[in-house]
Amino acid sequence: MVGGNPRHDAYGFRNWSKPGPFVEYIDKGDLGRFHGFLATLWQAAFTIVGPEYLATVAGEEQRPRTTMKAAFKSVYWRFGIFFIGGALTGAASPFVIAMKNMNVGLLPHLVNALLLTSIYSAGNAYIYCSSRSLYGLALNVHAPKFLTKCTKQVVPIYCLFVALVFACLSFLKLGSGSVKVLTWLTNLITGGTLVTYIVICVNYLFFYRALKAQNFNRSDLPYRGYLQPYGTWVALVWLMAVEIFYGYAILLRDRWDIGILFSNYTMGFLAICLLCGWKILKRTKFVKPEHADLV
Repeated sequence: MVGGNPRHDAYGFRNWSKPGPFVEYIDKGDLGRFHGFLATLWQAAFTIVGPEYLATVAGEEQRPRTTMKAAFKSVYWRFGIFFIGGALTGAASPFVIAMKNMNVGLLPHLVNALLLTSIYSAGNAYIYCSSRSLYGLALNVHAPKFLTKCTKQVVPIYCLFVALVFACLSFLKLGSGSVKVLTWLTNLITGGTLVTYIVICVNYLFFYRALKAQNFNRSDLPYRGYLQPYGTWVALVWLMAVEIFYGYAILLRDRWDIGILFSNYTMGFLAICLLCGWKILKRTKFVKPEHADLV
């Protein structure tokens, strides 16, 4: 980066001044740089998937009070390393592009090979969590009963098939409109991720309220977060703001796109419809804090 490459060109921090750390997007000047910041914020929301998977694994762990405590404590630095390392991977990674520009032959291929292993690992995790989540819904009679069928190895086979069917949507990327399809899928996944974390925050606030109502000491829990419940409230407000303004760009002049509108907000509206529909059709009530099962 400072000249120690086959071209002997000091790339360095050339882009720090031109175009600068904040690139203009949609508009010019400060407003354009603000749009650019928001655009990267929405893209960053796509990458926050992962920590919630630990809760899914806890359902099949033999000693969750011991192992999950250690797993949650290590998740912060592990994801920090993975996210920073993830910036080094992929054909569109700035590091790979820089390697190619500097005629460094082997490293880009090595990085892309490592990316393939990451994709395979991520695919396994997504299939596992989606099938187990669907299985849990079926056990709670929130999904069709046939989804509870398991193999002798206790694998929810029909749930696995359903998860794999949705995975086949990735083949749409092979079509002529691959860029648009990829944008839609990314928006749907990002919207679903934001909804997931919003639900997690709401559930924790209800859980915290139940602890207070039943005089349960949080110190007796095997693991407890810091700055609670204030940290959760901050996260909830922030996530809801991101979810609401996620697709704001289509409301600007000459940027209307019905496809982007649906891909940005489908998951949010679907979550609201499912919740309200279930409450209306089944006439269920919210559990009072003093009656919540904390055992």
